Amino acid sequence: MSHNPVRPWRNIERRKSRQIMVGSVPVGGGAPISVQTMTNTDTSDVKATLAQVIAAADAGADIVRVSTPDQASTRALREICRESPVPIVADIHFHYRRAIEAAEAGAACLRINPGNIGSAERVREVIKAARDHGCSIRIGVNAGSLEKHLLDKYGEPCPDAMVESGLDHIKLLQDNDFHEFKISVKASDVFLAAAAYQQLAEATDAPIHLGITEAGSFVAGAVKSAIGMGALLWSGIGDTIRVSLSADPVEEVRVGYEILKSLGLRTRGVQIISCPSCARQGFDVIKTVEALEERLSHIKTPMSLSIIGCVVNGPGEALLTDIGFTGGGAGSGMVYLAGKQSHKMSNAQMIDHIVELVEQRAAAIEKGAQKPVDADL
Repeated sequence: MSHNPVRPWRNIERRKSRQIMVGSVPVGGGAPISVQTMTNTDTSDVKATLAQVIAAADAGADIVRVSTPDQASTRALREICRESPVPIVADIHFHYRRAIEAAEAGAACLRINPGNIGSAERVREVIKAARDHGCSIRIGVNAGSLEKHLLDKYGEPCPDAMVESGLDHIKLLQDNDFHEFKISVKASDVFLAAAAYQQLAEATDAPIHLGITEAGSFVAGAVKSAIGMGALLWSGIGDTIRVSLSADPVEEVRVGYEILKSLGLRTRGVQIISCPSCARQGFDVIKTVEALEERLSHIKTPMSLSIIGCVVNGPGEALLTDIGFTGGGAGSGMVYLAGKQSHKMSNAQMIDHIVELVEQRAAAIEKGAQKPVDADL
């Protein structure tokens, strides 16, 4: 639960779910909401795939999924899993042998729909492999690939059809006494996905993986994901998320974290609060924020930074941030520390100065210091 006794209107009461493990990462049961992405390299190219996994992990990904459509991919998976800094999920669709090979290769989780891989015997073989090798399973229902009998029954993809599909797959696992699973009911339509997830949350206590699938390009997909997943997370639904973008996987991670940070559900790195800029600005806000985002990307310690172009909103925003800078006149502005005016700084030196302040503040936080950094650098 995200709980704020001072500002109760910010509280989010998270849905109670049981907990599973994806490798070393707990999912559900009150654990922090984990951020996932998926590689888009040829998985058989170990070097390229590992490079993408490591870049995603450096950006904050807790879990990374890779596609394993063939034997070359599952052979490569052994080295990928061994060298990866985060748990690897193997994406399986129809071939049960790929699932068994992925489990044997060290995958932490199998993304699979049990009903799509053939006979009951094949399902049992996959479950045995998962159990023997400590794999969890994600049931991944997608509006674009619902079973024919459900489409015939309901006429089109709809929340009832998606949830029925998910519960059918859950039963296959539970009938084999396998309970280490999470589930998703994704759609590219925000309304359909949200309604399906709301219904699913009432139907099972399994951890829920959130996503708006095939959301689109970086900007369009980020907006759709923020609307769909943001509304669900705000209502307490969701234990792990993936933002699906036609973009670099690192961007998926960044957007995912921004969604969680905006709701106070995860904190990582510097959250910059900045104005859109206008004729009142005392410095170039847009270029300053771009430069600070790049230069502060290495900071993992949670903290807040306000960059406001003028004194209209600047002092008020600075009151609620660790460090702030508000534009003034004559080529300088005011630096705020812990919400209070501290000292003036020239616009020309401001970026370097703020980077130094943030780095010093991060070091102090990591050492457990409670006082704001000394402004006298």
